[in-house]
Amino acid sequence: MTGGHGNSSYYNKNAHSPALIRARRPYLLKNAIVGAGIASFAIGVYIYTIKAIGQDEFTDVKVPDTPQQPIAKS
Repeated sequence: MTGGHGNSSYYNKNAHSPALIRARRPYLLKNAIVGAGIASFAIGVYIYTIKAIGQDEFTDVKVPDTPQQPIAKS
């Protein structure tokens, strides 16, 4: 590895080709809309669940007394 570049190439490995960009263009808006819909549904379910649980009252639940500590034998 001379110069620290290793097996470098003129082309960027992470770059998208123009053909790939053209092929994906019709789906970008649709995918963004579907993604936003799924995300908003998940956030809505989360908020609904938190609000539903927050309204619960546990006054009818009986909490048992603390157990007595056993007497230590000497």
